[in-house]
Amino acid sequence: MSGPDRKGMSVEIEGLSKSFVKDNSRIDVLRGLDLRLDPGDRVSIIGQSGSGKSTFLHVLGTLDRPTSGTVRFDGTDVFAKSRSHLDRLRNSRIGFVFQFHHLLPDHDALHNVMMPAIIAGTDRDTARQRASSLLERVGLGDRLTHRPGKLSGGEQQRVALARALARKPDLLLADEPTGNLDPETSEKVFDLLLELNEEVGSTLVVVTHSHTLAQRFDRRLTLRGGRFVEAGA
Repeated sequence: MSGPDRKGMSVEIEGLSKSFVKDNSRIDVLRGLDLRLDPGDRVSIIGQSGSGKSTFLHVLGTLDRPTSGTVRFDGTDVFAKSRSHLDRLRNSRIGFVFQFHHLLPDHDALHNVMMPAIIAGTDRDTARQRASSLLERVGLGDRLTHRPGKLSGGEQQRVALARALARKPDLLLADEPTGNLDPETSEKVFDLLLELNEEVGSTLVVVTHSHTLAQRFDRRLTLRGGRFVEAGA
Protein backbone atom coordinates (compact mmCIF):
# COMPACT_ATOMS: atom_id res chain seq x y z
CA MET A 1 0.00 0.00 0.00
CA SER A 2 1.27 3.43 -0.83
CA GLY A 3 -0.09 5.14 2.26
CA PRO A 4 -3.42 6.01 3.87
CA ASP A 5 -6.28 7.00 1.60
CA ARG A 6 -7.79 8.98 4.44
CA LYS A 7 -6.54 10.47 7.66
CA GLY A 8 -9.02 9.04 10.14
CA MET A 9 -11.90 10.92 11.72
CA SER A 10 -12.18 13.49 14.46
CA VAL A 11 -14.19 12.42 17.51
CA GLU A 12 -15.73 14.82 20.03
CA ILE A 13 -17.48 13.40 23.08
CA GLU A 14 -19.26 15.69 25.53
CA GLY A 15 -21.07 14.72 28.73
CA LEU A 16 -21.38 11.08 27.71
CA SER A 17 -23.30 9.01 30.24
CA LYS A 18 -24.61 5.46 30.11
CA SER A 19 -26.83 3.87 32.73
CA PHE A 20 -28.51 0.50 33.07
CA VAL A 21 -31.39 -0.65 35.24
CA LYS A 22 -30.93 -3.99 36.97
CA ASP A 23 -33.26 -5.39 39.65
CA ASN A 24 -34.99 -2.00 39.84
CA SER A 25 -31.67 -0.32 40.59
CA ARG A 26 -29.94 2.17 38.32
CA ILE A 27 -26.28 1.52 37.57
CA ASP A 28 -24.30 4.48 36.24
CA VAL A 29 -21.47 3.01 34.18
CA LEU A 30 -20.26 6.11 32.31
CA ARG A 31 -20.59 9.47 34.06
CA GLY A 32 -20.26 12.57 31.94
CA LEU A 33 -17.26 11.58 29.84
CA ASP A 34 -15.51 14.21 27.76
CA LEU A 35 -12.94 13.26 25.13
CA ARG A 36 -11.55 14.69 21.92
CA LEU A 37 -9.61 12.70 19.34
CA ASP A 38 -8.00 14.28 16.31
CA PRO A 39 -7.89 12.39 13.01
CA GLY A 40 -5.27 9.65 13.19
CA ASP A 41 -4.94 9.72 16.98
CA ARG A 42 -4.12 6.43 18.67
CA VAL A 43 -5.28 5.93 22.24
CA SER A 44 -5.34 3.03 24.69
CA ILE A 45 -7.90 2.62 27.46
CA ILE A 46 -7.31 0.53 30.56
CA GLY A 47 -9.40 0.02 33.67
CA GLN A 48 -10.57 -2.58 36.13
CA SER A 49 -13.01 -5.28 35.04
CA GLY A 50 -16.49 -3.80 35.04
CA SER A 51 -15.27 -0.21 34.78
CA GLY A 52 -17.21 0.36 31.56
CA LYS A 53 -14.47 0.06 28.94
CA SER A 54 -16.46 -2.20 26.64
CA THR A 55 -19.61 -0.16 27.22
CA PHE A 56 -17.76 2.96 26.11
CA LEU A 57 -16.45 1.24 22.99
CA HIS A 58 -19.92 0.00 22.07
CA VAL A 59 -21.32 3.52 22.35
CA LEU A 60 -18.40 5.00 20.42
CA GLY A 61 -18.96 2.41 17.70
CA THR A 62 -22.71 3.29 17.61
CA LEU A 63 -23.63 -0.28 18.60
CA ASP A 64 -25.37 1.19 21.65
CA ARG A 65 -26.88 4.59 22.39
CA PRO A 66 -25.79 6.77 25.31
CA THR A 67 -28.22 7.69 28.07
CA SER A 68 -27.16 11.32 27.63
CA GLY A 69 -24.41 13.36 26.01
CA THR A 70 -23.24 13.76 22.44
CA VAL A 71 -20.79 11.98 20.14
CA ARG A 72 -19.65 13.86 17.04
CA PHE A 73 -17.75 12.37 14.14
CA ASP A 74 -16.13 15.07 12.01
CA GLY A 75 -18.50 17.57 13.61
CA THR A 76 -21.71 15.57 13.01
CA ASP A 77 -23.87 14.49 15.97
CA VAL A 78 -24.13 10.80 15.11
CA PHE A 79 -26.94 9.88 17.49
CA ALA A 80 -29.16 12.56 15.97
CA LYS A 81 -29.20 10.39 12.84
CA SER A 82 -31.54 7.53 11.98
CA ARG A 83 -30.80 3.88 12.72
CA SER A 84 -30.31 3.16 9.00
CA HIS A 85 -27.80 6.01 8.79
CA LEU A 86 -25.88 4.52 11.73
CA ASP A 87 -25.91 1.10 10.06
CA ARG A 88 -24.34 2.60 6.94
CA LEU A 89 -21.86 4.60 9.01
CA ARG A 90 -20.67 1.49 10.85
CA ASN A 91 -20.23 -0.46 7.66
CA SER A 92 -18.44 2.26 5.73
CA ARG A 93 -16.31 4.10 8.30
CA ILE A 94 -15.88 2.01 11.47
CA GLY A 95 -13.90 -1.20 11.94
CA PHE A 96 -14.21 -3.47 14.97
CA VAL A 97 -11.88 -6.07 16.48
CA PHE A 98 -13.35 -7.87 19.48
CA GLN A 99 -11.85 -10.19 22.08
CA PHE A 100 -14.03 -12.95 20.62
CA HIS A 101 -13.46 -12.75 16.89
CA HIS A 102 -17.12 -13.34 15.80
CA LEU A 103 -16.09 -14.95 12.53
CA LEU A 104 -18.73 -16.68 10.42
CA PRO A 105 -18.09 -20.40 11.06
CA ASP A 106 -19.51 -21.61 7.72
CA HIS A 107 -17.32 -19.26 5.65
CA ASP A 108 -13.61 -19.56 4.96
CA ALA A 109 -11.08 -16.90 5.94
CA LEU A 110 -11.25 -15.17 2.55
CA HIS A 111 -15.03 -14.79 2.57
CA ASN A 112 -15.05 -13.65 6.21
CA VAL A 113 -12.76 -10.78 5.25
CA MET A 114 -14.69 -10.05 2.04
CA MET A 115 -18.05 -9.81 3.82
CA PRO A 116 -18.05 -6.10 4.88
CA ALA A 117 -17.23 -5.00 1.34
CA ILE A 118 -19.84 -7.30 -0.19
CA ILE A 119 -22.50 -5.97 2.19
CA ALA A 120 -21.54 -2.45 1.11
CA GLY A 121 -22.07 -3.35 -2.54
CA THR A 122 -18.44 -3.63 -3.63
CA ASP A 123 -18.02 -5.96 -6.60
CA ARG A 124 -16.78 -9.40 -5.62
CA ASP A 125 -13.52 -9.25 -7.58
CA THR A 126 -12.46 -6.03 -5.86
CA ALA A 127 -13.52 -7.37 -2.46
CA ARG A 128 -11.64 -10.60 -3.07
CA GLN A 129 -8.46 -8.80 -4.11
CA ARG A 130 -8.48 -6.58 -1.03
CA ALA A 131 -9.24 -9.51 1.29
CA SER A 132 -6.51 -11.67 -0.25
CA SER A 133 -3.99 -8.86 0.11
CA LEU A 134 -4.83 -8.30 3.77
CA LEU A 135 -4.68 -12.00 4.61
CA GLU A 136 -1.26 -12.14 2.96
CA ARG A 137 -0.18 -9.19 5.13
CA VAL A 138 -1.24 -10.93 8.34
CA GLY A 139 0.59 -14.11 7.34
CA LEU A 140 -2.41 -16.18 6.28
CA GLY A 141 -1.91 -16.32 2.53
CA ASP A 142 -1.91 -20.11 2.75
CA ARG A 143 -5.09 -20.23 4.86
CA LEU A 144 -7.56 -18.48 2.54
CA THR A 145 -9.84 -21.49 2.19
CA HIS A 146 -9.70 -22.56 5.84
CA ARG A 147 -12.82 -22.09 7.95
CA PRO A 148 -12.43 -20.66 11.48
CA GLY A 149 -12.67 -24.10 13.08
CA LYS A 150 -9.50 -25.12 11.24
CA LEU A 151 -7.53 -22.07 12.44
CA SER A 152 -5.72 -21.48 15.73
CA GLY A 153 -6.87 -18.73 18.10
CA GLY A 154 -4.12 -16.40 16.89
CA GLU A 155 -4.97 -17.10 13.27
CA GLN A 156 -8.65 -16.44 13.85
CA GLN A 157 -7.84 -13.11 15.47
CA ARG A 158 -5.64 -12.16 12.53
CA VAL A 159 -8.57 -12.91 10.19
CA ALA A 160 -10.74 -10.67 12.39
CA LEU A 161 -8.11 -7.91 12.15
CA ALA A 162 -8.00 -8.21 8.36
CA ARG A 163 -11.81 -8.06 8.25
CA ALA A 164 -11.86 -4.91 10.39
CA LEU A 165 -9.48 -3.19 7.97
CA ALA A 166 -11.11 -4.45 4.78
CA ARG A 167 -12.89 -1.16 4.06
CA LYS A 168 -10.06 1.08 5.30
CA PRO A 169 -12.10 2.45 8.21
CA ASP A 170 -11.72 6.01 9.46
CA LEU A 171 -12.24 4.78 13.04
CA LEU A 172 -10.84 1.45 14.26
CA LEU A 173 -12.03 0.11 17.62
CA ALA A 174 -10.41 -2.88 19.32
CA ASP A 175 -11.87 -4.39 22.50
CA GLU A 176 -9.29 -6.61 24.25
CA PRO A 177 -8.11 -7.82 20.83
CA THR A 178 -5.45 -10.08 22.33
CA GLY A 179 -7.25 -11.02 25.55
CA ASN A 180 -7.58 -14.71 24.67
CA LEU A 181 -4.08 -15.19 23.25
CA ASP A 182 -0.81 -16.30 24.80
CA PRO A 183 1.77 -13.55 25.38
CA GLU A 184 3.88 -14.27 22.29
CA THR A 185 0.90 -14.47 19.92
CA SER A 186 -0.62 -11.44 21.61
CA GLU A 187 2.49 -9.40 20.88
CA LYS A 188 2.49 -10.44 17.22
CA VAL A 189 -1.20 -9.61 16.71
CA PHE A 190 -0.73 -6.26 18.44
CA ASP A 191 2.25 -5.47 16.21
CA LEU A 192 0.09 -6.20 13.16
CA LEU A 193 -2.72 -4.04 14.49
CA LEU A 194 -0.44 -1.03 14.88
CA GLU A 195 1.40 -1.61 11.60
CA LEU A 196 -1.70 -2.02 9.44
CA ASN A 197 -3.52 0.81 11.16
CA GLU A 198 -0.56 3.09 10.43
CA GLU A 199 -0.97 2.35 6.74
CA VAL A 200 -4.74 2.83 6.68
CA GLY A 201 -4.52 5.98 8.82
CA SER A 202 -7.50 5.21 11.07
CA THR A 203 -8.18 6.94 14.34
CA LEU A 204 -7.51 4.03 16.71
CA VAL A 205 -9.00 3.27 20.13
CA VAL A 206 -7.87 0.08 21.88
CA VAL A 207 -9.24 -1.27 25.14
CA THR A 208 -6.74 -3.59 26.82
CA HIS A 209 -6.11 -5.09 30.23
CA SER A 210 -2.39 -5.14 29.48
CA HIS A 211 -0.43 -2.18 30.85
CA THR A 212 2.53 -3.31 28.72
CA LEU A 213 0.53 -3.00 25.49
CA ALA A 214 -1.15 0.22 26.64
CA GLN A 215 2.26 1.83 27.14
CA ARG A 216 2.89 1.60 23.39
CA PHE A 217 0.38 4.40 22.76
CA ASP A 218 1.14 8.10 22.94
CA ARG A 219 -2.21 8.70 24.65
CA ARG A 220 -3.19 6.44 27.51
CA LEU A 221 -6.48 6.75 29.35
CA THR A 222 -7.68 5.01 32.49
CA LEU A 223 -11.43 4.61 33.01
CA ARG A 224 -12.12 5.02 36.71
CA GLY A 225 -15.39 5.83 38.43
CA GLY A 226 -17.08 6.30 35.07
CA ARG A 227 -14.64 9.00 33.94
CA PHE A 228 -11.34 9.14 32.10
CA VAL A 229 -8.00 9.92 33.73
CA GLU A 230 -5.24 10.67 31.23
CA ALA A 231 -1.71 9.45 31.83
CA GLY A 232 0.40 12.32 33.06
CA ALA A 233 -2.64 14.35 34.09
